[in-house]
Amino acid sequence: MTDTLHDRTETLRELLERQFGEHTDQLTELTLQSRQRDHGGHDPDTLRRLIEAAQQGIADTARALKRMSDGDYGVCEGCGQDIPTPRLEILPSARYCVPCQHRS
Repeated sequence: MTDTLHDRTETLRELLERQFGEHTDQLTELTLQSRQRDHGGHDPDTLRRLIEAAQQGIADTARALKRMSDGDYGVCEGCGQDIPTPRLEILPSARYCVPCQHRS
């Protein structure tokens, strides 16, 4: 049985929602660590970078979910062509196909 586009989109939506939850949990934990005297064992610069990465992950994932609900998900913002499904399976928040990603 082959997957339909709807099935793949639903699978990718579930993946994005799971990633959103993971990034949110990570940000919560890092924020708590930042309030500890020892910063949870991280030096302040590393902790700041980890927090920024978690925030970026939340933002990227939220934008991908918004594109999905708007019907623009999987379309390259550079060239307007469909982003190949294997790329979306690896990086579900991808905004660009590989050639356009390399150009930016």
